[in-house]
Amino acid sequence: APSEAMELFAVPDLPEVREGDDLAALVDERVDLRPDDVVCVASTVVSKAEGRTADLDDFPAGPRAVEIAERLERVTGDDKDPRFAQAVLEESTELLMEAPFLLTETRFGHVGVNAGIDRSNVPNAELLLLPKRPTVAAEAIRDGVTADRVVVTDTSGRPFRHGQTGVAVGWAGTPASRDWRGERDRDGREMGVTVQCVVDELAAAAN
Repeated sequence: APSEAMELFAVPDLPEVREGDDLAALVDERVDLRPDDVVCVASTVVSKAEGRTADLDDFPAGPRAVEIAERLERVTGDDKDPRFAQAVLEESTELLMEAPFLLTETRFGHVGVNAGIDRSNVPNAELLLLPKRPTVAAEAIRDGVTADRVVVTDTSGRPFRHGQTGVAVGWAGTPASRDWRGERDRDGREMGVTVQCVVDELAAAAN
């Protein structure tokens, strides 16, 4: 019978990822993967391999970005760089909320703060943008590893919850969710609303 236990482990001794690195090879040569494994890869390393680093000067602020930065500064009391607001605008298809933070929809459909732009763990630049197409990246990694399933994760906040957790922004080899609607619980009642987001659960566990 299959085991009901789940084991999680980090890939050891990974180097600092740089543009052009083969992430699948970096993983596959360090761990003995099985087909039924799930490989979760942080979006930060996918972005680094894609060369998605940038500097604030790459985003000269337009009037809208200046207006947004000034509004945020009034609301939060913190000095806001309009170039960062411009970067967020350029990485988004829609600005859903402008204060007290920028809630956006990215070009690949992810909803998050600041278009997911990271300002930490970027040794040679000021900004790290999210991968252009995380699901395509997940498919490429899956093609190069033994495991059948790959999830690209990002750290994200949640409405009305304190702190952040891992969520999936791209995946390959697995459905995103498990739909329990129409099935019956232990007492025989038919479930009508439960759709379990499996890829987010895997991303949170990996984080």
